[in-house]
Amino acid sequence: MRIQKGDKVKVITGSFKGTVGDVIKVSPKKEKIMIEGVNLVKKHIKPSDVNPDGGIIETEAWIHVSNVQVYDPKAKEATRVGYKIIDGKKARFYKKSGQLIK
Repeated sequence: MRIQKGDKVKVITGSFKGTVGDVIKVSPKKEKIMIEGVNLVKKHIKPSDVNPDGGIIETEAWIHVSNVQVYDPKAKEATRVGYKIIDGKKARFYKKSGQLIK
């Protein structure tokens, strides 16, 4: 999977289309990711020691990796990711601008 935790991505399809956010969790086996502020769902919480009142909270849900693209801050648009070998190490780069990622 070409998307990693901490990447800035843009949602390209679905109800959150056009939203840009940071990846907070990655699940390579399921091919899904969690993005900050995207695909928010309401979850009912039982009363517990930590939260004695319980209630309803809003949290992020998983989104399939095919519904997002990595966001290039230099080009200010979504782009694909390529790989280069630099000094014997594999490095990722933005296809549109050619700039290395991190």
